[in-house]
Amino acid sequence: MGHVGHAGQQDVGQASIREGFEELYGAAPEGIWAAPGRVNLIGEYTDFNEGFVMPLALPHTAVAAVSRRDDGVLRLHSADIEGPVVELHMDELVPLTNTSWAAYPAGVVWALREAGHAVTGADIHLASTVPTGAGLSSSAALEVVTALALNDLYELGLTRPELARLAQRAENDFVGVPCGIMDQTASACCTEGHALHLDCRDLSIRQVPFDLAAQGLELLVVDTRVKHALGDGAYAERREGCEEGARQLGVSHLRDVAYEGLEASLARLEDERVRRYVRHVVSDDHRVDQVIALLDAGDVRAIGPVLTDGHASLRDDLRISCDELDLVVSTANAAGALGSRMTGGGFGGSAIVLVESGDVDTVTKAVTEAFAAAGFTAPRVFPAVPSAGARRLS
Repeated sequence: MGHVGHAGQQDVGQASIREGFEELYGAAPEGIWAAPGRVNLIGEYTDFNEGFVMPLALPHTAVAAVSRRDDGVLRLHSADIEGPVVELHMDELVPLTNTSWAAYPAGVVWALREAGHAVTGADIHLASTVPTGAGLSSSAALEVVTALALNDLYELGLTRPELARLAQRAENDFVGVPCGIMDQTASACCTEGHALHLDCRDLSIRQVPFDLAAQGLELLVVDTRVKHALGDGAYAERREGCEEGARQLGVSHLRDVAYEGLEASLARLEDERVRRYVRHVVSDDHRVDQVIALLDAGDVRAIGPVLTDGHASLRDDLRISCDELDLVVSTANAAGALGSRMTGGGFGGSAIVLVESGDVDTVTKAVTEAFAAAGFTAPRVFPAVPSAGARRLS
């Protein structure tokens, strides 16, 4: 991606993005929009299995100043990346040809036009505080902010879930990343003070109250600042393994494998690798159910052990963790955290840690010291405050 997020800084100033736009394009933008990154509380690699996920929006956002054009030209600029304005012609947008950051907003324009929407051009200036390479969906934030801005300016009348679907199509078919629907839906649909319970089959959503501060709790994001190259083909390999498991079990998606009958289902699978993937997905869907039930009962602290169980499954069955992520989880839990797990695609990126507010400094210090002792790059630690989804700022 290349967008450099600043964990301490959560919103790009509207004045600076407006001034940047005017400097680039010689006129004021028609509006300014924001869309957040996300962190996933529970439910990993379940989305493309038509299962359940539970993300929440971060305070960190991608912000876009945008104006319409009527000449079929798309001009893109990022405040975060050195380089001139990228000028593209709408009729020449071809999937899988652009590998730069500009592919994300360009892909959204392509997806809108492919869906029959009359978008005739745009000038776009972007800036983001979503940390990149941290598994916090900096790319989905870019896609969704672009989609929302064009939806508003061109009065397309698309709903938030429809915008998420178009943004996903941009990433799948234009950029070429086979992601599920979670990241874009979280960015488009989350609300402040809530986690989003998303059914990835029918895309129905429920806002689940998740006011940690009122409970004397904090959810920390620990960005390990590592990205292992192993992750490149690994996502597709696991997706293929999950699809193979569904085929062998005679279901369309692993979501249809009952948790109560999991052991019997696993006994029918001969391939040890496929068996592990199936066990992870079916049990993680069950963990989403567990977390929902605990939050509905007001027992937020009790989700801690469920998070830690989820990490063990990602580490041992899906095998997408790494030494840095495992160190965060073991160190944080030993230092008094209620529970923790890696979050996102794995092989680096971030972990989340549920802590009592009074223990934040102790846990942060323990993790930072453990990284130093192991010779790892110092991690970046910041609170995940359940925040608002995409919105128009001005």
